[in-house]
Amino acid sequence: MKKFLISFFTLIIFLLSFNQISDAKEVLGYTLRIDGTIGPVTYYQVKNIIYMAEKNDANCVILIIDTPGGLLSSTRKIVQEILASKVPVIAYVYPKGAQCASAGIFIALSCHIVAMSPATNIGAAHPITFIGESDEKMEEKVVNDTVSFIKSIAVHHGRNDKWAEKAVRDSISSTETEALKKNVIDLISPDMEYLLTSLDGKTVKLSDREIVLHTKNIKLVSHKESFKDRILKVIADPNIAYILLMIGFIGIMLEFYHPGVGIPGIIGTISLILAFFALHTLPINIAGFILIITSLIFFAIETITPSFGLFIISGIFTLILGSFLLFKPMSDFGISYSLLLWVTLVTAAILYTAIWFLRQTKKRKITTGKEGLIGEKGKTLSQLSPQGTVFVHGEYWNAISESGDILQGEEIEVIDIKDFTLIVKKSQGVKKDTI
Repeated sequence: MKKFLISFFTLIIFLLSFNQISDAKEVLGYTLRIDGTIGPVTYYQVKNIIYMAEKNDANCVILIIDTPGGLLSSTRKIVQEILASKVPVIAYVYPKGAQCASAGIFIALSCHIVAMSPATNIGAAHPITFIGESDEKMEEKVVNDTVSFIKSIAVHHGRNDKWAEKAVRDSISSTETEALKKNVIDLISPDMEYLLTSLDGKTVKLSDREIVLHTKNIKLVSHKESFKDRILKVIADPNIAYILLMIGFIGIMLEFYHPGVGIPGIIGTISLILAFFALHTLPINIAGFILIITSLIFFAIETITPSFGLFIISGIFTLILGSFLLFKPMSDFGISYSLLLWVTLVTAAILYTAIWFLRQTKKRKITTGKEGLIGEKGKTLSQLSPQGTVFVHGEYWNAISESGDILQGEEIEVIDIKDFTLIVKKSQGVKKDTI
């Protein structure tokens, strides 16, 4: 009995120990690819992946970077998320031939560890401004602000802040070997397996504690970009957002000009919703947006006020001006001026054409209903003294004469209609309808 109990408890202890060993081997890590242009959607993806890593007590987050840059406003938010992360964040410029340029450098330098694959490069972070060549003071302010931002990130992790400054001011770029020598990155790794082996056992200092990486047997969980993410990435581009805004306004205005069609209103409403989602993430000027709204009001007024083109011209002018002022000067990428010009001219042309057709329709004589009968000519079927029967517009009508007695077979003209009875007078013109 004693041997049985000893064996039993030994087995229990062994099973518990085995379970703990199995649990200890299950180390989680999250990966996220940052490719293409960095924008608001990229920020939401980074924020979510860090949140998931913290929630599931992951050992690290690996950002696989291959980007030409993007919005500085979104980059600042991403950097804030990385610096505040309770889980080590590793930047890995991969695969071979990848780049980490412009806004991507800020993200990489803010990570706790930076690695690069062979045949990659990092650098060229000079801000591209769209504020005109004459405004050198404003451009200098943007550059100085960007320099202080990247230097503070580099110093925070003990990296080469002088190189970081030159990357912004002089647009210098370095290969992976040069970056390693200049203390810009921490290691060179040909593939993910080598990276995980190299990182195993390294100590990473977070804001509140130190963490030892256990990446040798780590289980990587990849973030798969959903269809929704791909759509949001596209519409968050300032050029696409502006086109959607114009499509939305055109659709709403066409529905206003021709109520009941439906399709322009539906397309316009959907486009406006997507445009507003994109615009709330972009630096827009309220003055430019108000000017665009004002231009549409001018187009609407033109449809009800004969101004001989005054409101159309004013609408086109304010639409072009508002479009050029819609976005604030940006330090990463902006709206193509040629796109702005073409889209505004096409929008103005479509709205002008719609107004022209609307006016032509209003000029046409009404051919149906009460208004369609007034002015029509016909023939008396019986003598009107003053009541009788007439034939007008292919139909028989009771009629009352307002010009005295009218003999049978004479031509008459309709001047009004009351309770399905025509009010007529003797016609002086040529007969129109006969039987």
